[in-house]
Amino acid sequence: MLRPVSNLFNPKDYPNLLVGLGQPDDAAVWKLDEERALVATTDFFTPVVDTPFEYGAIAAANSLSDIYAMGGTPFLALNIAALPPDLPTEISSEILRGGAEKCREAGVVVAGGHTVQDKEPKFGLVVLGFVHPQKMLSKGGAKPGDKLVLTKPLGFGVTTTALKRGMADPKDVEEVIGWMSRLNAGGGILARKFGLRGGTDITGFSLLGHGHEMAAASGVALHLAFDHIPFISCARKYAEAWAFPGGSSDNRLHYGQFVHFDESISEMEQMLLFDAQTSGGLLLSVPAADLPKFQEQAAGREQPVWVIGEVSEGSGIHVTR
Repeated sequence: MLRPVSNLFNPKDYPNLLVGLGQPDDAAVWKLDEERALVATTDFFTPVVDTPFEYGAIAAANSLSDIYAMGGTPFLALNIAALPPDLPTEISSEILRGGAEKCREAGVVVAGGHTVQDKEPKFGLVVLGFVHPQKMLSKGGAKPGDKLVLTKPLGFGVTTTALKRGMADPKDVEEVIGWMSRLNAGGGILARKFGLRGGTDITGFSLLGHGHEMAAASGVALHLAFDHIPFISCARKYAEAWAFPGGSSDNRLHYGQFVHFDESISEMEQMLLFDAQTSGGLLLSVPAADLPKFQEQAAGREQPVWVIGEVSEGSGIHVTR
C-alpha cells in the first residue's frame, strides 16, 4: 500500500527530520534547534469499551503515549473524530469530554480538531510534544546488558474482545478500563530522568511485535521470562475462552517467525504475548547498573514497573520461563 509513496521523500533531503523516514518508530521528530525537537503523532480507533467517556479517555491516553514513548513531553492536541449522524449528541459530547479530560490531566491543551460523518464511531488525537534532540527514546536505543522493564500489564485485547462478545464480568471491565486510561507520563518522566535511550509503547502489534521492532532496530536480541511478565487478573480466563481479537492472530502470523518459545510455554500463553493491546505500557531498556535506583524512584512515584527480561547480543526474541 505504501510502496507508491516510499520514494517520494529522501531522508537526505530533510536533515532536521530526526525520526520518520527511516526505521519505524512511535512518532516523527523534527529538530527545531540544538535544545528542542518537535515530536508529532496521530492515532484513532473504533470503540473498545461501551461507555463513551471512558472510550474518549482511552483513545486520548493511547495517542499521548506515543509522545512519552519518544521521551517527549506533550503540550498540544487536536481531535480527530468520525461520528455517525444519528449518534445522540450526549454520546458524542461524552467521547470528546473523555478525551479532553485526559489531555488536561496530562497538561495538554486540546486546541480544535476535525470531524466527519461515518457509520461507526472513530476517535483519537493529533498530538505534539517537545524533546531534547540528544535525549530521545527510540526503538533503536537498546544495548546488550540492559534490563527490559514494562510499565503496564498485558491482557487488554483479550478482555475487551470478551466484552464485545458479551462474556466479560463488570469487575474485569473496570480493571481493564483503569489500566487503558492510565497515562504513560510516569514512565516517560523516569525515562528522561535516567537518560534512557531505548523504548517503545505496547499497542496493537503486541509485546512481541513491538519487541521485535525494538530488537531489529537496535540490532540485539531480547530475552523474556514469561513468569515475570504481568497480566491483568482476568487475562488467562478470557484467553482460555480464546477471546483473542483478530489482530492478535495477525501478530502471531507476522511476528511468530522472529520468536523462539521454550517448549514449556503453551499455545494460550504464546497468544497472550501476541495479544493486540490498546493504550498499553512502555517497554524500556534500562542499564543494569541503574535498575535498582530506577525501581526505587518508580516506587516513590507510585509508577508500576516489572522487570521482564534483558537485552543481549544476537537477534530475535527468546521466551523462557
